[in-house]
Amino acid sequence: MNDVVLPNKRPGGRSAQVQALVRTALEQLVAEQGRERVTVPAVAERAGVSASSIYRRWGDLSGLLAETATRRLDPNRPLPNTGALREDLTAWAQELITHLAQPCNTSLLKAAAALANGDSDTDCLRNRRKEALTLVEQARARGEHAPEAQQVIDHLIAPIIFRLVFGGDPVKPELAERLVGELFAMVAATRS
Repeated sequence: MNDVVLPNKRPGGRSAQVQALVRTALEQLVAEQGRERVTVPAVAERAGVSASSIYRRWGDLSGLLAETATRRLDPNRPLPNTGALREDLTAWAQELITHLAQPCNTSLLKAAAALANGDSDTDCLRNRRKEALTLVEQARARGEHAPEAQQVIDHLIAPIIFRLVFGGDPVKPELAERLVGELFAMVAATRS
């Protein structure tokens, strides 16, 4: 019997290079032309890849925009673990605000929201749900009473994203503390 040895995938190989080229091309085009004028074929041409590569990896322009806007928020990065859920959620939300409030990221997020069809989760939403669940489970393991992960998404993350996409005023990290306080007050009221 012959044993077949499959080569290991190289991290940072050709796929990672193509993804980096596509994201850079997207960011450049958004900066140069505005998000309304950007198309998948234009991104593909700028990146030197086929449009089908972009569709295969990201599905559509909305998926590419959302993933690019949140890519620096590595889903495998360490999450806050201060010993108290309230502080963990505040630090987590502040990180999200700081990242997404950068003009290029806000523009990409707005474009992704404008193109979203509501039929599927984006990488951004999937990653935030996973992170919320991790923070909630971490708190429960410490014996803390914690809201459900979906409540964290609905009452902490959704208002931040809504303000970034539709609000006229700048979204500042201080908003995180207020939203976390409101979340905890709401959860305490439902337990009474």
